[in-house]
Amino acid sequence: MSPIGLRARVSAAFALGALILSACISLVSYESTRNTLFAERERTAVRATYYDAAVVNAGIAGPDPDVLAVLRALDSGSDRYVLLHLDGQWHSRNADEAVDTAVPRGLRQMTADGEAGAQRIRRDGRPALIVGVPLAGSAVFYEIVSLDELERTLQTLALILTAVAIMVAAAGAAVGWYVTRHALRPLSAVAEAARGIAGGDLTTRLDPDAEPDLAPLSVAFNDMADQLTRRLERDRRFAADVSHELRSPLQTLEAAASVLQKRRDALDERSGAAITLVTAEISRFQALVDDLLELARADQPIHREPVDVPELAQRVCRLRNLPASLVETVGGTPEIWPVDRRRIEQALGNLIDNAVRYGGGPVAVRVGPGYLEVDDAGPGVAEKDRAGIFDRFVRGPAANSRGDTDGTGLGLAIVAGHAAAHGGTATVTDRPGGGARFRVTVPVTSPGSPT
Repeated sequence: MSPIGLRARVSAAFALGALILSACISLVSYESTRNTLFAERERTAVRATYYDAAVVNAGIAGPDPDVLAVLRALDSGSDRYVLLHLDGQWHSRNADEAVDTAVPRGLRQMTADGEAGAQRIRRDGRPALIVGVPLAGSAVFYEIVSLDELERTLQTLALILTAVAIMVAAAGAAVGWYVTRHALRPLSAVAEAARGIAGGDLTTRLDPDAEPDLAPLSVAFNDMADQLTRRLERDRRFAADVSHELRSPLQTLEAAASVLQKRRDALDERSGAAITLVTAEISRFQALVDDLLELARADQPIHREPVDVPELAQRVCRLRNLPASLVETVGGTPEIWPVDRRRIEQALGNLIDNAVRYGGGPVAVRVGPGYLEVDDAGPGVAEKDRAGIFDRFVRGPAANSRGDTDGTGLGLAIVAGHAAAHGGTATVTDRPGGGARFRVTVPVTSPGSPT
């Protein structure tokens, strides 16, 4: 499971903070509104009950009053229900109401003691408010007020506040994403500069004045890049100097070994074998020095010129006694490329030599728009080995399994260096049908573009 990114974590924190804040505000608002509405509803119900109680009290004051007529004369509407407890009997306007259980016991006791009171109840599963008012004698008037409308209002308010909390949380996440995007933009510039240096552009630097808060990071990054550039330059000069100094004694040794090799027949068998071995090792040493010199020059600017790349590829094949028919040109590919002839020729030659030595020979040399490919018939390159196969002095599994000692381990590194010098890359993948496919990408500009 991959870790959550910084931007996602900050956005989640903003969203969570906004959700908690909005939830608290919504809860406080809901409770405050709820209490206010209930209090106002209770005050209204109490006033209406006292008014109706006065009417009822006046209606039952005479002898043998018509209680049902008095109760029906009240303008209570559909959301209020009235009860009268008179002379130990319950009276109501509707015969279907269980009047003996409608009033809670506690409220009965309070009104029996001569105190008015109110209590919230559930009537037929619905919220209601019952208000009791003592009348003359032992009579008590009760009025049950429905709270359905108030409850629906509070439910609507709760939904609205919940939706607002969710929208505020979403807005918080959006703000967090926006803030982190702009806050991390300087770090993106650092990452881009690091990729530029990794890609070979050692002139990449950061501007410390672009983001004052990250100025120490920019200065440290530039200092690191300067030190890296100086170290690579020292290594390049060291390799070039050593290789150059070795060429003279190597040429002397090669000339001496050539003389001895010509007189090999005059020597005994052991001496002749030793001369052959020395000659082979001198040739290998000479190839290694040449490759080291080539790597030392890899960082130098390239010299672009119009080059007929398909013809160059055929020439490279003929020089290695391979048929020119191996070269395939993908349709729509321009023949003339503005590239460094020597570098492209050497890169393609190294790929073909690699295919001959380790890949069972090349089966196709392909020239496509902005790339060169060499397919071989070998065992291919395992995916775990592909990342490092273009490093210096790295020998692939095919070379190790064959015990090959002719290669220098620098051929593919030179290919990668020449590709990078042109602003391209060198990669290896599986060839459909088996084998490996080496590709060098060469961004092609117009021949008249500046070098």
